[in-house]
Amino acid sequence: MRRPEPSPLATHWTLDPDITFLNHGAFGACPREVLALQAELRARMERDPIDFFVRAIEPLLDEARGRLGAFLRADPEDLALVDNATAGVNTVLRSLVLGPGDELLTTNHAYNACANALRAVAERAGARVVVAEVPFPLRGPVEVTDAVLGAVTGRTRLVLLDHVTSATGVVFPVESLVPTLQARGVDVLVDGAHAPGMLPVDLEALGAAYYTGNCHKWLCAPKGAAFLHVRRDRQAGIRPLVVSHGANAPRTDRSRFRLEFDWTGTRDPTATLCVARAIELVGSLVPGGWDEVRARNHALACRARAVLCDAAGLTPPCPESTLGSLAAVELPSEPERPALGPNGADPLQEWLFAQHRIEVPVYGWPVAARRWIRVSPHLHNSEAQYAFLAGALREALGPEAARAP
Repeated sequence: MRRPEPSPLATHWTLDPDITFLNHGAFGACPREVLALQAELRARMERDPIDFFVRAIEPLLDEARGRLGAFLRADPEDLALVDNATAGVNTVLRSLVLGPGDELLTTNHAYNACANALRAVAERAGARVVVAEVPFPLRGPVEVTDAVLGAVTGRTRLVLLDHVTSATGVVFPVESLVPTLQARGVDVLVDGAHAPGMLPVDLEALGAAYYTGNCHKWLCAPKGAAFLHVRRDRQAGIRPLVVSHGANAPRTDRSRFRLEFDWTGTRDPTATLCVARAIELVGSLVPGGWDEVRARNHALACRARAVLCDAAGLTPPCPESTLGSLAAVELPSEPERPALGPNGADPLQEWLFAQHRIEVPVYGWPVAARRWIRVSPHLHNSEAQYAFLAGALREALGPEAARAP
C-alpha cells in the first residue's frame, strides 16, 4: 500500500514523513516554530545561567502562567507549573493527611500511573482505594455518574476523576460530577491530562479542589510542560513533590504556594516557557482558532473510528457525543493472544509499525484478553491516513476482521 499524505498543516511539525503518525495522544508532537523558541531560550539560559535563573526566571514564569491561565480561564496565582499530569496527581495525593478507614475513590478507567499513586498513598496511610466500575461499552454520561456517585460513602476523602480517559477516550461529565461530589463534602482531583486543547476548559467555573493537565499533548508544547490548579482554599495544604528553598523563604511579595512551586531545584524550564507560543501558534493554523481546532480534531476522531469499524467488523463502544479527540475500538478476540514483545508492546502494534510504519497504540484493557486500538488525531493528520490504517488492519486480522468482539 502506498503511504498516504498527511494534512497540509503537517508542515508545521517535524514528524518523520516516512511514518504514519497516528498516536498524538501518547506524547503529543511539538511544532517546529515552538521547538525553535525552546532552542533560543536554552541558548539564553546557557549564555548566562545566573542571570537566567536569578533575575529572569520569575518574570518569565509569571508570563507563562498568565497566558496559560487566560486559556484555561483560571487565576494564574492558582496555577503551579509541573512537569506532567502524573506529577500533578502525585503532588496532591502525597500532600493529603489520611488515616486508617479513609477511602480514595476512582474509576476502572483511571490512568494506570495515577491508580498506582492512589494505591501507594493509601497503603502507607492504611486507607483504602475504592474503584467505581464504569461500564464500557458505554451508553452515555448517566452511566458514569451513577457508577461514581453510587460508590461514595461517608469515608470518601477524595475522588480522582479523569476528564478524558486515556484507555477508552471517554469524556467524563466532570461539569456535573464535581459540584455534586463537593456538595457532599468530598474533594475532587480531576486528571485532565488530555483535556487542555481537546476540550474547552474553564477551571474557575468547574470549581474543583484540584485539576491537573498536560500542555505537551493537545496544546503541542514541548515535553515537560504541565500544570496543577489548586483552589485557593486548598493551597495551604499542598506541597510540591520536591521541598526546596521556598519552604522557608522570608519573602512576602509572593504567596507561599508560588514560592514553593516556582523553585524546586535546578531544572530546564524552557518547555513551560514555550506554552504561550504553542497556544498562539496552533490556534492560528485554522481560521476559527481553538474552537475550530477542537472541532476538526473531534470530527476526524469520529470519522477515523467509523473507518476502522467498517474495515474490521468492529462496533463503536460509545456515542460520538462522549468523545473528544480520542477514540478506542475493541479488536476481534483471539483464541490465544500472542505474548507481548520485549518492550511490552502488543504484537499487532509492532507489526503495524514494522510492516507499514504506522504508529498507533494497541493494548489490553481492562484485562489483557480484551484488546483495543486507539486513534487520536491532531491537525497534522488526514482521513487518508486512517484509511491506510484500516487497510493494514484488514491485512493483519484477515478472517478475524469479520468477527466483531
